[in-house]
Amino acid sequence: MFNGYRVGWPLWRTVARLGVTLRFRAMVHFDEESKTFWADSPDIDGLIAAGNNLPELQAAVMDMASDLLDLEMNSKQVHARQQYGIEGDLVHA
Repeated sequence: MFNGYRVGWPLWRTVARLGVTLRFRAMVHFDEESKTFWADSPDIDGLIAAGNNLPELQAAVMDMASDLLDLEMNSKQVHARQQYGIEGDLVHA
């Protein structure tokens, strides 16, 4: 089952222009002091998002990723979905 082409792989911009769904990794972290979640991405430069819980963080990551990929592609036709892992004592997804 094909679940998208990852940002950063060879020719990912060309594949995206053809309408193929992109996927990317977001690494999720938990800040003990503030009791909030934050994420960054090894695939999308500049992606940093925060949220009070995982659903809020996921929405923030997708909004930021869409904006950054739109800027990168100079287009509003990029469709992305995230693949994220949780660092620390939690399980990677």
